[in-house]
Amino acid sequence: MEHVPALDEDLKKTLGPATAKVLAEQLGLHTALDLLHHYPRRYAERGELTSLAELADQIDEHVTVVAQVADARLLTYQGSRGGGKRLEVTITDGSGRLQLVFFGAGVHKPHKDLLPGSRAMFAGKVSKFNNKLQLAHPAYEPLGADASDRDAAAAFASQLIPIYPACAKLESWKIAKCVDAVLPRAQEVVDPLPAALREGRGLVPLTDALLKVHRPVTKADIEDARQRLKWDEAFVLQVALARRRHADAQLPAIPRRPVPGGLLDSFDAKLPFTLTDGQRNVSKEIFDDLATSHPMHRLLQGEVGSGKTLVALRAMLAAVDSGGQAAMLAPTEVLAQQHHRSIVEMMGELAEGGMLGGSDQGTKVVLLTGSMGMPARRQALLDLVTGEAGIVIGTHALIEDKVQFHDLGLVVVDEQHRFGVEQRDALRSKGKQPPHLLVMTATPIPRTVAMTVFGDLETSVLDQLPAGRSPIATHVVPAQDKPHFLVRAWERVREEVENGHQAYVVCPRIGDGEEEPKKKKAAEEDGDRRPPLAVLEIAEQLTRGPLAGLSVEVLHGRMDPADKDDVMRRFTAGEVKVLVATTVIEVGVNVPNSTVMVIMDADRFGVSQLHQLRGRVGRGSAPGLCLLVSEMHEASPARARLAAVAATLDGFELSRIDLEQRREGDVLGQAQSGVRSSLRMLAVIEDEEVIAQAREEATRVVAEDPALEGLPGLRTALDALLDTEREQYLEKG
Repeated sequence: MEHVPALDEDLKKTLGPATAKVLAEQLGLHTALDLLHHYPRRYAERGELTSLAELADQIDEHVTVVAQVADARLLTYQGSRGGGKRLEVTITDGSGRLQLVFFGAGVHKPHKDLLPGSRAMFAGKVSKFNNKLQLAHPAYEPLGADASDRDAAAAFASQLIPIYPACAKLESWKIAKCVDAVLPRAQEVVDPLPAALREGRGLVPLTDALLKVHRPVTKADIEDARQRLKWDEAFVLQVALARRRHADAQLPAIPRRPVPGGLLDSFDAKLPFTLTDGQRNVSKEIFDDLATSHPMHRLLQGEVGSGKTLVALRAMLAAVDSGGQAAMLAPTEVLAQQHHRSIVEMMGELAEGGMLGGSDQGTKVVLLTGSMGMPARRQALLDLVTGEAGIVIGTHALIEDKVQFHDLGLVVVDEQHRFGVEQRDALRSKGKQPPHLLVMTATPIPRTVAMTVFGDLETSVLDQLPAGRSPIATHVVPAQDKPHFLVRAWERVREEVENGHQAYVVCPRIGDGEEEPKKKKAAEEDGDRRPPLAVLEIAEQLTRGPLAGLSVEVLHGRMDPADKDDVMRRFTAGEVKVLVATTVIEVGVNVPNSTVMVIMDADRFGVSQLHQLRGRVGRGSAPGLCLLVSEMHEASPARARLAAVAATLDGFELSRIDLEQRREGDVLGQAQSGVRSSLRMLAVIEDEEVIAQAREEATRVVAEDPALEGLPGLRTALDALLDTEREQYLEKG
């Protein structure tokens, strides 16, 4: 069953080209169906009736009053942009008097309607001008002589006014009129929920839900509509994920089991420490998946420093043991090089298979990035196609057509949120049969987000830190209120360096000329705030000032790759004492000797990002220290955010705080390259129960009818979710 054409019709036909253009360009609304799914973000209540005598205590409050017009004056004034008209109306209810003001083109209708002696209800926000109370541009409803004032007033006051997500060119009340024009078409909408599910859950039909969400009579109407529309979003999304899980489960894969006495056993035997219980349990889950004849699809989320790389390496060694190859995809060259170095170090002679002095059981570990020289690149490609290299670590360069594998058995994707599903699939398609897939993230994800964004993956959680890891103390440094705290911060850095340790200083911006347009835009958005602090400027200030005499270097994303690698090598070797960097060091960088991190303009980073950054220190036996420098006022929300980071090292707790503060439109919306989030009603933090139940129902429905042949309405809704623009958005969170 296809969409009803009237619902798919371009809004130009209903609303005219000018309005339709604004809706399309500003709000991404193209059809009547889009507009029906553009829900009010809240509802204004005109409020209980108020007597004019009580208004003095209600500045900035929305009120509704019933009063008589005492007088009305139409004035002409001269402003900076020429002349204009202003209508001043004085009203009285016997208890007091109040002035109403209307400006510009908005004066004509009230000038006709509000004649002295007439009665009306007025609703608006109380403000003060020249020490007089007033309502500017209030909504009003004239009351006829024979109308029952109290009844009409009560109906007017209790009316729920939908407030829509709007834009500068189209105010909420204009959007409400547009919705009125298409609302009759709600009768034609196709219901995606199976009837049995809807009735079993006590949900109203979709047509009713749309009418109630846009034009509620009572608050109960809003609640009914929201419950139903949340279920639609959760269920359609979970069906999309369940179908992907089902399709993946039908694919064939070669089981990859470690060989007794093979490469994995040799590696485990030379480990200088024992695995944590968490690492052992997660490894068992992964090895069980690898042993099956359909591809593993597993998400490994672990706290910063919980040893995910070791778990992933053991899985890669199991794949090599069974005669296959393993590829690790990293989002940046710095991270790919770091992984390559640490894996080669962990494996020792086992990483030199086929090389002089290498182990007989070993394999070759190669690096493949876009900036490699041609000879090294050619050799790496040759090692992959012949099977000489069992493990490859690389960036997007791994996805290119010319990269071929001898027998790709396992793909490990690090920091999943940096990759789209099509990149993941491009690498997977290089196997003779679909390879197993392990996705890693160090960003702790609340359970609901895992179910929503990574719902096609089984989840393993590594939340235990290895023995020997030191705690990280985090403090907020209020640079504006207490400048001496910042002086002390640099003293602490110098002390750590003098004790043989190293430090990071993180800034939000690079500070080279290429950033100017972005800087200007950010400054405009920030109003009076100064531009964010920059790596190049801060490095120079530190070298001349508080850290003079220490070896200070910079690292940022626009440096030449060879220079980046050189700086990281020297920092890892301990030659560079202080690294001033952007967030390029956010994930994967592992220098156990680094004990202190100073984050400048910390309020400009997200909660999860701050948690990621501080995970770069305290990786050795010495305790870690993270200093969050901010000029924001103590009472500001930004400082509250920093206080939350300083108060806990629990990444899952922080990710929850982060999500509550940013809202999921951000989390899921970014994922779609600017396309609005398809979750308009569902709140992934608050609606955990709905998401869990929808996942259960979706899994059952797809198991019974994978092609959804018996559910045409659901198929239609699914096509709308996964149209070309939004296809697979759900996995790019």
